[in-house]
Amino acid sequence: MKKALVCGGGGFIGGHLINRLKSEGYWVRGVDIKENEYDNNNADEFIIGDLRDPVIADEVVTADLDEIYQLAADMGGAGFVFTGTNDAAIMHNSILCNLNVLEAAKNKGVRKIFYSSSACMYPEYNQMDPNNPKCSEESAYPAAPDSEYGWEKLFSERLFLAYQKNHGMEVRIARFHNIFGPQGTWDGGREKAPAAVCRKVAMAEDGGSIEIWGDGQQTRSFLIVDECVEGIRRLMNSDFSGPVNLGSEEMISLNDFAKMVIDISGKHLTINNIPGPLGVRGRNSDNHLIQQKLGWAPSTPLRRGVEKTYDWISEQIQKKVPALVEA
Repeated sequence: MKKALVCGGGGFIGGHLINRLKSEGYWVRGVDIKENEYDNNNADEFIIGDLRDPVIADEVVTADLDEIYQLAADMGGAGFVFTGTNDAAIMHNSILCNLNVLEAAKNKGVRKIFYSSSACMYPEYNQMDPNNPKCSEESAYPAAPDSEYGWEKLFSERLFLAYQKNHGMEVRIARFHNIFGPQGTWDGGREKAPAAVCRKVAMAEDGGSIEIWGDGQQTRSFLIVDECVEGIRRLMNSDFSGPVNLGSEEMISLNDFAKMVIDISGKHLTINNIPGPLGVRGRNSDNHLIQQKLGWAPSTPLRRGVEKTYDWISEQIQKKVPALVEA
C-alpha cells in the first residue's frame, strides 16, 4: 500500500484529493491548520498543525511516505488577494510552508512531491486584453505577476525546481486556473468568483439583482475540482515535472458567468456592476502542453460543473439561513 501526505488536507482541493487517493488504495495522512469545514476528509490520519512551524513539518513528513502533495497556502479570492492588505501574510505564510515541507522531505528521503502553483503567476502584460490573454507555460518570463500572491507562486515554483536539481527530488508542478466545486468556501471573504456568484444568486429574491465587481467584461476560465484532482494524479504518475497549466479552455466573462448561474437558478435577476478588486482583465488556460505531455486535458463543460456547485451552495445556504432562500 502506497502512503501519501496531503498538506492543506483541510482545504477544498485537499479534501477532494484525499478522497481520490483513498479510492485508489492509498494510506493517506492529512495535515492542516484546521479541519475541513464540510467534513470532506477521509484521511487515515489527520493532524491539526501549522506547517509554518518546521517542527510540525518534521513531524508529519515521515520516511515511509511515497508521495507528498503540498497544497497548503494562505490564499483566497479577489477580495482577499487583490486588496493589498494581506500581501505580507500571503508571502510569509505560504513560503514558510513550502520551505519547511521541502526541507523535511529532503531530510527524510521522500523524493516525490507535488506543488500547487497558480495561473496568478503569469505576467499582467499578457492579460490586458480580455478576449485574447496569453497564458502558455513559456510566457511566464519576463515575470510580472499582478499580485504578491502570484509572485510567491512563481518564486515557489523555482524553489521546488531548485530542490529537484540540487537534492534529487522528483517534483511535479501544476498551475491551477480557478478551481471550483462542491465542498468549497462560499462565504466569509476568501471565496472565489464562482462560489461568490452562486451564493449571491441563491440568496437573491426573484426579481432582484446581484452585484458583480468591475464592468463584468473581465474573462476567466473555471475548472471543476474533479478534473483538477484527475490532472494532479495524471501528472504525478507521469515523468513530466512541469510546470503545466491545469485548467479549462472554456473562457467566459464574469457577466456571462453570472447570467449562466441566474439561468440555472430559474430566477429573474439583473446584474449591477460595481467597483471592486479585479485582478487581470483576461485569463484562460492554454492546454497545448498538458495535452502533449499527458495525452489528456480537462473537458467537462463549465455549465455542468456550475449546476453541481450551485445546487450544493444553495443547500448550504438553506441550512445556514433558510429564511433568505426561496423554497
